[in-house]
Amino acid sequence: MPSLKPKELRNLTEDELKEKLEGLKKELFSLRLQAKFGKLEKHASVQSARKDIARVKTLIQEKAS
Repeated sequence: MPSLKPKELRNLTEDELKEKLEGLKKELFSLRLQAKFGKLEKHASVQSARKDIARVKTLIQEKAS
């Protein structure tokens, strides 16, 4: 999954961001399992998923305040 762009994320509502966050958390869990069992091809995808989660959480926090 390509990295999420902040400009695209800013157009989403808070509910859509929360849905996106849940999906990203599930994806990160899946990537961690793949890494654990040696099936992960791109180890950088774990780091990318973590950064995407941080972006979404930041935007949710901004919209809340």
